[in-house]
Amino acid sequence: MLKTRGRECLAVFAGGLCLLVAVRAGAQLVPTTRPTVRFQDLPAASVTVDLARDEGPLELWRQTIGHGGINPRPLPDRVVEGLARLHPRLIRIFIQQFFNVYPEHGRFDWSKLDPYMDALDKTGAKVVAAITIKPRPLFPQIDASVWRPNDAKEWQRVIAALVKRYSVDKPIVTYWEIGNETDIGENGGCPYLIRDPKDYAEWYAMTIEPIVATCPKAKVGGPGVANASSDYLAKFVELCREQHLRLDFVSWHLYSDDPDSHAGLVEKFRKVLEPFGEHRPEMLITEWNKGFDPVSVEEMAFDPRRAANTAACILALNDAKVDWSFYYHAWDQVCDPDEFKPFFHDPQIMYHHWNEVPHRFGLFGVDQEVRPRYFVYQMLGQMRDRRVGAKSDTKDVRLLASHGKDSDSVLLVNFGRPNSRDRIVNLHLSGLEPGPRELKVLRIDRIRTWSAEKLALIPAEHREVDVEETFSFQVYCPADSVVLVDLSAKK
Repeated sequence: MLKTRGRECLAVFAGGLCLLVAVRAGAQLVPTTRPTVRFQDLPAASVTVDLARDEGPLELWRQTIGHGGINPRPLPDRVVEGLARLHPRLIRIFIQQFFNVYPEHGRFDWSKLDPYMDALDKTGAKVVAAITIKPRPLFPQIDASVWRPNDAKEWQRVIAALVKRYSVDKPIVTYWEIGNETDIGENGGCPYLIRDPKDYAEWYAMTIEPIVATCPKAKVGGPGVANASSDYLAKFVELCREQHLRLDFVSWHLYSDDPDSHAGLVEKFRKVLEPFGEHRPEMLITEWNKGFDPVSVEEMAFDPRRAANTAACILALNDAKVDWSFYYHAWDQVCDPDEFKPFFHDPQIMYHHWNEVPHRFGLFGVDQEVRPRYFVYQMLGQMRDRRVGAKSDTKDVRLLASHGKDSDSVLLVNFGRPNSRDRIVNLHLSGLEPGPRELKVLRIDRIRTWSAEKLALIPAEHREVDVEETFSFQVYCPADSVVLVDLSAKK
């Protein structure tokens, strides 16, 4: 990858063989090639949208973002600004032991955690906070399997102080998640290994008591299991019912390339929660992403298939009606193993995952460079507030259509498994209000047509049209692309 400083520029070489997009903020000059395409030879997909068929509210804000667990650095201004533009309602984070909020008996230190939480507050979102602290005064031994503090009452006083500071004095946290991936311990990035759901339920009960007493409006839940295919979560739910423990939400994680797997877990846990009836706890996927790769190079972060995979999974989760999902994560970070040594038996786990073979999952890279998946969430924010009927005749072309005041939009995701193909989509809309419109097509593919400085996609097509009650047109959907078609009343 070439590096440059200076203004963003767009240069197209003769014959359309190479497009150079230089983006600033870290600043990259990225050579990309696109072979000459014979569009008339591409397979076609047919998509029909009935704008008159209202299918209810479209609440894409339920598909949001998580962050953290790697180091105590606050979100930098550029990332704060970028997230604020996405208007998230909730962000999920870790309150990790490296913040060291309780360094000795009777003394609190908020000097590291305060600026971290204040930066999150600037995004405009409220916070789901996973409690993963393990204060040395209460846990003098470094052992992930030790989950009982040496003084339960003192532990509850620490939790009460934490909740008072960030749910009462600073009204930032509205959901408290008890632990994180306690079924796998340090391999999940946190210092608790609680293999038996009965033990987890005991720790959960001990921990939620001061939360509910300090801030009754705050929601409590867990367990944020890593292995959601196990019966860990189901057994925990059963224990909560038997012991009449307050349970406002359940949470789990999944890293998989398969959108159907993500949706399938929503259906699985909906059945687990059926005994609650109309008082069903919320379902939160507090971490999700694609499957882990054995290889990690910088170019993979900009692979359009990752963006298409993200969009396809979001559509599946939206259809499954999950209450909240949190894409992991907002900003890639470096891990200093020395920050984990005071509470991790093996800090090299984190060192390996975030330094040697980083996952490159962030909407922003370590140097705050914007990644394609940021624009997936930007597209979601541009969809309208009512879902309308839409159908694709090709399984690999997934879609979602919406209607709003003076504007209609269609999201197309060309994501096939195991591979995708370039396609032409014949888009047929009905139920339109006749008159002049502004047609705009935004696209995420391997040609990086965005302004890194403005954090905005550059339209692939932008023109004035005049529509009747029905309107048809064609749009190019390269393999592994995400396309947003917007048809707005002309101003």
